[in-house]
Amino acid sequence: MIGRLKKKNLHTWLGGFARHLGRRALGGRAPEQRHLLFALCDHYEPLWGKGTPRETGDARVAAWEERYPALCAGFRDADGLPPRHSFFFPGEEYDPRYLERLARICAAGLGEVELHLHHDGDTADSLRADIDRYLALFAEHGHVSRSGERFRFAFIHGNWCLANARRDGRWCGVDEEVQLLHDAGCYADFTFPSAPDECQPNLVNQIYWPTGDLRRRKAYATGEPARVGEVKRDRLLMVTGPLALAAARRGRTPRLRIESAALAADDPPSPARVRTWAAQSIHVEGRPEWVFVKVHTHGAPEANADMLLGAGGRALHETLAHGFNDGRRWSLHYVTAREMFNIAIAAMEGCAGEPGQYRDHVIPPPPVARQARAEA
Repeated sequence: MIGRLKKKNLHTWLGGFARHLGRRALGGRAPEQRHLLFALCDHYEPLWGKGTPRETGDARVAAWEERYPALCAGFRDADGLPPRHSFFFPGEEYDPRYLERLARICAAGLGEVELHLHHDGDTADSLRADIDRYLALFAEHGHVSRSGERFRFAFIHGNWCLANARRDGRWCGVDEEVQLLHDAGCYADFTFPSAPDECQPNLVNQIYWPTGDLRRRKAYATGEPARVGEVKRDRLLMVTGPLALAAARRGRTPRLRIESAALAADDPPSPARVRTWAAQSIHVEGRPEWVFVKVHTHGAPEANADMLLGAGGRALHETLAHGFNDGRRWSLHYVTAREMFNIAIAAMEGCAGEPGQYRDHVIPPPPVARQARAEA
């Protein structure tokens, strides 16, 4: 039993989950009216799978270009907006054909592209050079936000190994990555949750600021909650998705499962899963009526794409529409990763009311998204 628990790495985050349950219990009754801010963050890897040809990758992106608009056509949130997908694209898989197809999706108002990166044995200098190069390539297709001349981006680390977190030293190599990302223009990290992976921190169901020396290995593992009245400008924000132990069944046998908000062909969304995500009540302290739900997927491979663009995607959005957008108890807001960050900052600055009005509060949309707004 102990060996099985260690294999699931429960010891790395179960204490944090218990503290989360305590905070939730002490928080009192939920606000009568709440807003669900829903972001689907996709580790979007067209070349998923060893030796995948680039033509296969192009076909995978083409499937999204063809099918995603049709899925979105039947759904709108409380602001009248369709689902909005965040494509965290791996810089090392850059191909202009892929980014042009994604640009057409984004120009239709259906999402935005951010940076995903797999790397191993890197140095700070080589990593920074790669990040700058990939952002410049993405920007050629209209994908990257700017503040003045500076690129601004959200980030998901490949293999979960932010800030060289693995014990074996693989899949990163740069202890000071959290500081480096901020210096490069990263405003928020969306890597977690990663349970049962060993990189999962003991900070669970929180939006938080990393604390301490941000140049140290695994610097994201300590932090303080984001709260109304305090914004930090000298570091990136950690935006985590729901993580819980949830009831499930294997045949007729009840069991507990790790619910880490990951969507896959063999673990599609369901009404029970959506309720579990919302029940974690992730929010900026002092603004509990704005509930942040960030889920993730690997949406490019065929099996996952067929689920997300077909019955699984329809079931997800039907559940959100019917259970979380009645205009009385819940209002639904589809957001990109950038918009989720902006709304979180607005909450910290004391803004209230309808969160949808703060989608562009700090970080402006990338050029391709501005085009979509102008044409709307």
